[in-house]
Amino acid sequence: MLYRAGALLLKPLSHLVYRPTITGVDNVPREGGVILASNHLSFVDSIAIPLVAPRQVSFLAKADYFTGRGPLGMVRRGFFAGVGAIPVDRNSSRAAQESLDLALAVLRQGKAFGIYPEGTRSRDGRLYRGRTGVGWLALTAGVPVVPVGLRGTDQIQPVGASFPRHATVSVAFGPPIYPDSYAGMPQGRARRELTDDVMDAIALLTGQERAEGYNEVPGLDPS
Repeated sequence: MLYRAGALLLKPLSHLVYRPTITGVDNVPREGGVILASNHLSFVDSIAIPLVAPRQVSFLAKADYFTGRGPLGMVRRGFFAGVGAIPVDRNSSRAAQESLDLALAVLRQGKAFGIYPEGTRSRDGRLYRGRTGVGWLALTAGVPVVPVGLRGTDQIQPVGASFPRHATVSVAFGPPIYPDSYAGMPQGRARRELTDDVMDAIALLTGQERAEGYNEVPGLDPS
């Protein structure tokens, strides 16, 4: 109910203010588990995608967002719960596996889960190599991956900006990538190839310059 209430309020407001360009919505299955795998440019990405997707999408969020006290803490908790965020303790020694376990539970309930294969935000605008968690999730849950390409979200609140700014934003949903195509491969190779195909699809949607390696940031960054 909180998600639906938030969507009723935030979706028309965000569309009025930012007028995002949205394409490929029909590529998102309306039923069953599905992974929405996106490039990651800004902390607002986990808000932007649920506001334009045709179904509820859950993302991981820092547990700190759900523990604040006072009026501000209450508003923040309500907001992140309203956009379908799932709290995760990024300081846990098992944070990475716990994150995958939470995501797998969402998918096995027949719901949509959003993930950033790069692992953390791109600070230089390039698209980094994908980590194979998305491949593991798709193959383990037996669900398709819909690549998502975001543009312009990094301009809404650039580093150093105190308040959100108006920006031209676009969200593109690509054709689903199904795990059946990787059946019969060794598990490690299947995870790698599926992940690479997802990143290639995202690159086509965004036109970003590709980086050869991983976006290295110590620890888990589910923001």
